[in-house]
Amino acid sequence: MKTNILFFAFFILFVNPSYTQDMTSIQTDRPDQTECPFITPKHYFQIESGFSYEKGHDDTSEIIAQSFLTRFGVNDFFELRLITEFVNTNEYSNKYSGINPILIGFKTRLLKENGIIPNTSLIGHLGIPKAASSDYKVNNYYPEFRFTMQHTINEKQSLSYNLGAEWNGLSNNPTYIYTLTTGYSFTDKMGAYLELYGFLVQFEKPDHRFDAGLTYLITPNHQFDVSGGIGFSKDSPDFYIALGYSFRFKI
Repeated sequence: MKTNILFFAFFILFVNPSYTQDMTSIQTDRPDQTECPFITPKHYFQIESGFSYEKGHDDTSEIIAQSFLTRFGVNDFFELRLITEFVNTNEYSNKYSGINPILIGFKTRLLKENGIIPNTSLIGHLGIPKAASSDYKVNNYYPEFRFTMQHTINEKQSLSYNLGAEWNGLSNNPTYIYTLTTGYSFTDKMGAYLELYGFLVQFEKPDHRFDAGLTYLITPNHQFDVSGGIGFSKDSPDFYIALGYSFRFKI
């Protein structure tokens, strides 16, 4: 499966590079935790894949061996989304592996940047409880949503932030999400970001984190990224590292 996806991506990269000469470069929701407000172009598939390793306290860790965010642009204001993740979890002496519940969803544009008004979109997902491996199945369908906003500071720098909430299918208590990031373009191909983000759960201590990363635009349709972060709070993971590759193509 991975081999077929990579072959397809490189086929598009080297055999058919011309169809987006007049389009803006790919805009991705990775590698930072702040989702971008931009919609996948109409009739384009965009696939954002990644690998990450997260080290928790004591003898706990999680490896997302492969994650895929698949996006399809319906029109200039709306896209469909599908998220799949293959996970390896190590909790003290217990080890699990399998597929997390699949998430289906959308992103819709709400506002276009105008002065102090940022580019704004709404993202919503629904977790399918039984569409998962046995170790990761949950009891209920569960929603996620976030508003994603972005300001243009100048032609090289932007300021973005998200506010939202998510559930886990096990509890009725939501986890509130915030993110704040600034991105900077060193060149037309190389960019970087710094980010603060966190999770706030009712009756639990807050989980605040920091991360940073680099992106490299191979072509207007293909991007590579690397990132890493640390936890600030007592209950936060110690650190994480991640690699990713994203591409898009028109049907």
